[in-house]
Amino acid sequence: MRVTDQRRAVDVPSWVRGLIFDCDGTLADTMALHYAAWEETFAAQGLACPLEFLIRHNGKPTDRIVAQYNVEFNQNLDVERFTADKERRAWARLDQARPLEPVAALARQYQGVLPMAVVSGGTRANVERILRAIGLWDLFPVVLTADDGLPPKPAPDLFLEAARRLGVEPRLCQAFEDADAGLEAIRRAGMLAIDVRLALVETWS
Repeated sequence: MRVTDQRRAVDVPSWVRGLIFDCDGTLADTMALHYAAWEETFAAQGLACPLEFLIRHNGKPTDRIVAQYNVEFNQNLDVERFTADKERRAWARLDQARPLEPVAALARQYQGVLPMAVVSGGTRANVERILRAIGLWDLFPVVLTADDGLPPKPAPDLFLEAARRLGVEPRLCQAFEDADAGLEAIRRAGMLAIDVRLALVETWS
């Protein structure tokens, strides 16, 4: 099966036995919603945050991004409190999420054909809210998030655990991501990586 966009076709090779998807920025168009929540939360503290910083840390859990902000910008934000505030503001927006094509269409086409999972650096509550908003929640028997206690991307642990729960060897999985940290995690897991920003197949060797 093939889904095309204006740039390049995204194929699932015949040898692939499992598909794994990131959520934000891959299956769902949510990044503007998250950036707005970040902006509001920083503004409430009388601070600003460069968009470039947030883009660079896409795919990482919120608390780790806040901790890194403190380091890079010589701040002393209460990580736990700031994280809770940002997640609250994001939650209020996530029902506005829309599916990102062609990746969402690919997931729909492979429902019941290949086992599929979602691996996200977001909280489980947020990921479920997003997937329900875009009508894809029922497609994924396996959903792993920051709440599962595994090392976050770029560590490969979340992807390896998703493959284990799907019952598929990592080398037979194809995974889709929009962030550098996630792509590194996929490669380290020994899976076929798709950078959805380019719709370009990359292999890890």
